Amino acid sequence: MVTVEPGPWSPAPAPAMDEITFRSDTVLSDVHLYTPNQRHLMVRLNGMGQPVFLSQFKLLWDRDPQTDLGAEGGDHTEGTPLAGAVCSHVGAFLQAGPGTTTPEGLAAQLDEDGDLDVVRRPRAASTSEPPGPPRDKVHPTILTQEEDDVLGDEAPESSPYSVIKIEHTMATPLEDVGKQVWRGALLLADYILFQRDLFQGRTVLELGAGTGLASIIAATVAQTVYCTDVGADLLAMCQRNITLNSHLLASGGGVVKVKELDWLRDDLCTDPEVPFSWSEEDISHLYGHTTILLAAEVFYDDDLTDAVFKTLSRLAHKLKNACTAILSVEKRLNFTLRHLDVTCEAYDHFRGWLRRLEGLAGGRLRFAVEPVDASFPQLLVYERIQQLELWKIFVEPVTDPIMSVDTASQPFS
Repeated sequence: MVTVEPGPWSPAPAPAMDEITFRSDTVLSDVHLYTPNQRHLMVRLNGMGQPVFLSQFKLLWDRDPQTDLGAEGGDHTEGTPLAGAVCSHVGAFLQAGPGTTTPEGLAAQLDEDGDLDVVRRPRAASTSEPPGPPRDKVHPTILTQEEDDVLGDEAPESSPYSVIKIEHTMATPLEDVGKQVWRGALLLADYILFQRDLFQGRTVLELGAGTGLASIIAATVAQTVYCTDVGADLLAMCQRNITLNSHLLASGGGVVKVKELDWLRDDLCTDPEVPFSWSEEDISHLYGHTTILLAAEVFYDDDLTDAVFKTLSRLAHKLKNACTAILSVEKRLNFTLRHLDVTCEAYDHFRGWLRRLEGLAGGRLRFAVEPVDASFPQLLVYERIQQLELWKIFVEPVTDPIMSVDTASQPFS
């Protein structure tokens, strides 16, 4: 997070359109933070007046997953989205090991220990403002759609299947973090590409989909994906991203339906006057066919974590089939004055819920929890840190008539 605070002796200057200032009350995703001076295409302002940027994630369909990535799978045809990899130009230089080279051929600036070597601007000799952008501000080069060379060397290739385009914001208040791209979504998308057979032809529901990146990747394999979140502005961004990548979905036959799903409500919105509401047909299909639930990077606040797990339980009791929930979480470490130590309270609260699910007894559903080994091939280029984790929750009906007790569909209060 980058902060800029004006002095009490002068009014705060109006921000220029080519100068993005991140204040203390905003949150910036690590995906965007590591390349703050990349050339970003600002395409519009959203309904909240926030700048919306367009990032292009390169699809490496032409790589052999057996030799290059070690993924399981058969042959794949050039120009067809099979078991490939997605390479984000945002954070693409973060590869482990000194002297490594990214797929774009850019040598990583690493020291002999493998740590990132950051070259900083020397401090000015005087107290006056040094020339050039201040060190406490981030200055992405904002491009307009009218420029002839929009992304320079990053321009999309001739094949329409070579990139995935994602519109997103860069720094937001905490309540709008879903409008950014997060590492947990990339890890989840990684797993989907690696375990394609698990998603083949399935109906998938993603909770807190954010920009919709994981839902779009899932729809290259799954038959139907319900991409859900809350807030008309965020859901409209999801819909735009799905439209931007409709060619990828069409090739796999998958359909993405953007819907509002509020974790704090027990029912789904069916008011036709409300954008992204549910039809009775969609609700019937959701409960009758869904077998996989997804959630990425939504466990950063205890109250929201409570709401997510209660929603998972409520949905599981309404689904006609057994289901598997795949959850992506980052174990974030924070120093707190209350403990005078480094803690990870949000993560601990998340793990507490997993233990609570496993300990449930006497209901008509059984919850089994297991971690996912994160050593599967990295099919997207991002910093897969040790704190990124995947968890699976298997939900099955209890068949033992002695243990099966007809409880309410909501076991948590």
